[in-house]
Amino acid sequence: MEPFIVRYRNLLVLLALLAAQIVGLAVQVHRAGNGRMSLDPRDSGGVRLIRLWADALVSPPEIFMHATGGGIASLWHSYVDLRNVRRQNQDLQKTIDRLRLEQAALLEDARQGQRLQALLHFQEKYIYTTLAAQVIGSSGTTQSRVFYIDKGAADGLQHDMAVIAEGGIVGKVRDVFPHTAQILVINDQSSGAGVILETTRIRGILRGNAEGQPQIVGIIADNRIKPGERVLTAGGDQIFPRGLPVGVVDKVVRDPERDGFINVIVKPYAPLDRLDEVLVITSMEPRFPADQQQDMAESEAIKGAEVQQEEAQKKASTIMAERLPGLTEPNLPPEQQPLNDSTPPPPIAHTLQPLHPDRFTPGYTPNTTPDAQSGQSAASPAQPQQRNP
Repeated sequence: MEPFIVRYRNLLVLLALLAAQIVGLAVQVHRAGNGRMSLDPRDSGGVRLIRLWADALVSPPEIFMHATGGGIASLWHSYVDLRNVRRQNQDLQKTIDRLRLEQAALLEDARQGQRLQALLHFQEKYIYTTLAAQVIGSSGTTQSRVFYIDKGAADGLQHDMAVIAEGGIVGKVRDVFPHTAQILVINDQSSGAGVILETTRIRGILRGNAEGQPQIVGIIADNRIKPGERVLTAGGDQIFPRGLPVGVVDKVVRDPERDGFINVIVKPYAPLDRLDEVLVITSMEPRFPADQQQDMAESEAIKGAEVQQEEAQKKASTIMAERLPGLTEPNLPPEQQPLNDSTPPPPIAHTLQPLHPDRFTPGYTPNTTPDAQSGQSAASPAQPQQRNP
């Protein structure tokens, strides 16, 4: 079999000549802007035909390759090259969770600081010795309304100590443990506190009802009791000091068990269902600020100095009386001694007459009777007038 080039040699030469001629024409021919062909070399505004053919031949593959490369790069960066994105996403999620926890902790600390500041201001209003405690748990049942605090016998807590909050009374200590204590709330059915209405001065017993509302029981029906009246502690139960705020009258209902008696529903001042910090009254003895205690100490010192001065004066009087026995009558009581006798002297029984009266003597009257020897008048004192008793 003859080679392809040898067999088609004449045809290949012809095609090569035609191609060379076409290329030569393309190099020489210019295409003007209006689309006509020109062989004038001065027509520099057109484009050579060879360049048009080369551009038409190379541009489509180049455009295709560019578009394909951009799509492949976008696909690579957006979908394929994501080996580290998952790990970065997990790290960012952990950081977000940690920041959320820190934010919640800071917010809770800020709220606790505000509550403690308000509790401190509330504590300064009372003259009793109190102990701040944190609420750490509740009973978990709706029938028993108690909660637990983080202070116990080691902190000086005892049974039946009063517990108050920012608004008013909360309850009393029921059970005491070494480091914790159980508090019975005033809205429990087994609780009890002596209270008094501020305006009408009606006394009663405060305890909880079945719905968990504090109410005053054992009160005879009285039209003077109106909603909004303040309720204070009466102090007769020996647990709560007198005058502590309890709440306000919410409504008055009839006692279903006894005719002629009513139950006064009280809206408590203290938030009994959302307590966080409370105060336990550990001593009923009044306490005073430092400046008042200093004033009281100074007053006591001045009073003691005055008492010592009085005792020194009494002692000096006793010593002087002992040194002057002539001024002391042994048969007379101390209040009638000459030095201590303050009774007025007895009045004079008769008027004393002057020995040599003259014109300056009280009651003097001149005597106009002529003297027989000298012819002069002699003066004589006027005799005092006798008064009938």
